[in-house]
Amino acid sequence: MAKLVLKAGSRPPWVGLAAAVWIQIAAGNAYNFPLYSSALKSVLGLNQQQVTILGVANDVGENLSLFPGIACNKFPPWALLLVGSVLCFFGYGLIWLAVTQTVSNLPYLLLWLALCVATNSNAWFGTAVLVTNMRNFPLSRGTISGILKAIGVSTVCLVLMYFIRPCTPPSGEDSSVHVHFIFTQASSILLATYLVITTILSDTVSFIDSVSYILVSIMIILMITPLAIPLKMTLFPATPKSNVLMVDSPDVSTQTSPLIASSSTSVAYVGSFYENEDASSDVEILIAEGEGAVRKKRRPKRGDDFKFKEAILKADFWLLWFAYSLGVGSGITVLNNLAQIGISLGVEDTTTLLSVFSFCNFIGRLGAGAVSEHFVRLKTLPRTFWMSITQVIMIIGFLLYASALDGTLYAATALLGMCYGVQYSIMVATVSELFGLKHFGVISSFMMLGNPIGALLFSVFLAANLYDTEASKQGNSTCYGANCFRITFLVLACVCGIGTILSIILTVRIRPVYQMLYASGSFRLSRTSNQ
Repeated sequence: MAKLVLKAGSRPPWVGLAAAVWIQIAAGNAYNFPLYSSALKSVLGLNQQQVTILGVANDVGENLSLFPGIACNKFPPWALLLVGSVLCFFGYGLIWLAVTQTVSNLPYLLLWLALCVATNSNAWFGTAVLVTNMRNFPLSRGTISGILKAIGVSTVCLVLMYFIRPCTPPSGEDSSVHVHFIFTQASSILLATYLVITTILSDTVSFIDSVSYILVSIMIILMITPLAIPLKMTLFPATPKSNVLMVDSPDVSTQTSPLIASSSTSVAYVGSFYENEDASSDVEILIAEGEGAVRKKRRPKRGDDFKFKEAILKADFWLLWFAYSLGVGSGITVLNNLAQIGISLGVEDTTTLLSVFSFCNFIGRLGAGAVSEHFVRLKTLPRTFWMSITQVIMIIGFLLYASALDGTLYAATALLGMCYGVQYSIMVATVSELFGLKHFGVISSFMMLGNPIGALLFSVFLAANLYDTEASKQGNSTCYGANCFRITFLVLACVCGIGTILSIILTVRIRPVYQMLYASGSFRLSRTSNQ
């Protein structure tokens, strides 16, 4: 593929970030599975294990992002968003036909595949916006991973896909960039808080139509607040700065011969992330090496750009994968069974319970990016430290669930939601720092496979089997009481204990890497970014 043309200027990356936020809001549909899982169970006459297997389909589709990861280095972002829109429309369309019984007696396998296709749209959406924005803001990776991260969804993506495009990033640290990120985070928190409050109020109070329209209008206003940044930059433009990213010393001249300029490790352009690795023939490389213009390739070190086949040979890669998989695998087990957990403990309408989990998941993702970014710059503290802390908190949450004490259900759900969100943001930023951005899409996609694998192990083979066994003892298809999930929660607490140990080991191993990467208080761009 030809090298992509980068959109110049300081404003386009922020327009793209605003569009990415809207797409991610629309693409949160995979988290709605607990809302309609009970409807699937009753309408289609499924048992809990069958419902849970559909939940695994939900997780497989959402996290099967290997193909989007490969495609993001070969096609522009709008192409990935277009594919995601098509998958979303047809996948959820078939699910809708089944739930409304417009089409009856659909094969179970077809429903499973439809849910896979529907949620796989999120993988295409997420990869397109996350990879593009991580590359547009390479010095604020933790913050970006925290901020980001049906027919309506398809329409939103089709309308906004033009704005998700690779841009020339800023040329270093800029105080205005920090202020812009704080504004985006604050507006996101305000929107999330507003949605939770209105959801709870709508369950307890009946609104007249005029009030409902006002509430929706306020929501729309809060959603478009990220556009204030590019609007401000348009009305009050700042003094333009050089868009060249200097990796080493600023006095290195860029006026070199074409051969040397093409392989320079002193100047890194984000456009190199999109270059075809085979652009130069082996003969040209050999000639260049013989003339001394190009150094022979060395094995990448942590912090450099790794190919996928190089990354999987590293112990740090597998430590991160297992620690992440145990954390999100236990968390997704709660999410997939949240409706049944609530019903078993006497909650009739689990909408509020899901809202609490989703809100805290959002806070976890956003907070993990901001907090880890602060401490990694201030103390060169590896981001995985926060993965360890939150998995300890998850152990507490599971023990609260198992106790089934009055008032602990919502507290445990809030803790699990927050810690579940932290795992994702930390993993994404850590992958980009340890293994680089050039093949970030493929490497992070493989990492995310830990989510469906964990769901299969802990949700299907553990939680669903124990639930159905207890329900059969009660002579019913629906289980009631603390015993429905108690053993499951205790096992998941042990799982998080293992994850904590692995993440601590990883944190100790990579501390020297972070001391090198953030020695100056700011991220040092990889020397291999443009090779």
